[in-house]
Amino acid sequence: MTLKSYARRLYASIAIYVQERGYSMYLQAHHLQVIERLKERFQDDPRYLALLVGGSLVKGWGSENSDVDILLVVTEEEYARRVASDDLGYLTTDFCDHPGGYVDGKIIDEAFLHDVAQRGSEPARAAFINVQIAFSHLPHLDELLKQIPVYQEQEREQKMHAFYCQVQAYRWFIGEAAKRESVYLMAHATSEMVFYAARLLLAYNRRLYPYHKWLMQAIEEAPEKPANFLPLAEALLKEGSVANAEALWNCVNSFRDWQITDSWGVRFMHDSEWTWRTGQPPLADW
Repeated sequence: MTLKSYARRLYASIAIYVQERGYSMYLQAHHLQVIERLKERFQDDPRYLALLVGGSLVKGWGSENSDVDILLVVTEEEYARRVASDDLGYLTTDFCDHPGGYVDGKIIDEAFLHDVAQRGSEPARAAFINVQIAFSHLPHLDELLKQIPVYQEQEREQKMHAFYCQVQAYRWFIGEAAKRESVYLMAHATSEMVFYAARLLLAYNRRLYPYHKWLMQAIEEAPEKPANFLPLAEALLKEGSVANAEALWNCVNSFRDWQITDSWGVRFMHDSEWTWRTGQPPLADW
C-alpha cells in the first residue's frame, strides 16, 4: 500500500470514528507520514502486537507541530523484559521531518488494556479517547478499546459529592490564606479550587478528566456549564483573593441544585486526610 493510499484510508477511518463520537481531530500529512513509518518499523517484529495512535492530535487539541503520541502493545515476554530494565517509554525524532516533531510513546501489554477497561482512572481512560489502531495482530482489539474511554456512571454521584465538598474546602482555605497573608497557601488553594470545580462540571457532563494539561480544554468543550466559568476561573488563578473565590463559588453553586447538604469538612477529611487508612487513591486521580 502506498503512503498516499494508507494516509487516505487512515484519515477516513479516524474521521468516521470521531464523527460518531462528536469529537474533532487535527492530523496533517506529515503526522500521517510519521504513523506510516512507525507501522513499517514495528508491524513485522513479533515482539509488537499492535500500534495505537492517541494524544492531542486525534482528540482535535493538537497543532501543526504537535508530537505523535503512540502506545506500543508488546508480548508478555517483551513487557516483562522491559519492566525489568525500566524501559517502558519510547521517545524519538527519527521518523519526523516537521520542525520540532517527535514521537512520544509508552510500552504496554494486552493485560494493561484489560486492566484499564476494568478499573482505570479517568486520566487513564481519557488517554484512549479517539485512539486509533495503526496495525494490530490482536483479535478483538477494537472491541476492547471501545470499553476503555467510557465514563463510569456508577461513580458519578459519589464523585460530584466529593468534588463539590473539595470546592467548599478550598474556598475556606483561600480565606485562611488571605488572613495569614500566606502566598503558598493562596497559590495552592486557588489552584485546587479551580481544579475541583472543573472536575465537578466534567462529572456533571459525564466527561472524562484528561489530566491537567488539557483540563480547561475539556471544560471548554463540555456542553453544560456556567457561561462565565472559564473567565472566573482564570481570574482566580491570576489573582488569588476572597472576592474572586466567592465569584467562582457563586458561579458553580448557582449553576444547579447539587442536592448536597452535609458537612464539607467531614467529607474533606475522609477524602483528603484519612485516605491512608483505606488505601484509596488520591481524589485528584479518580
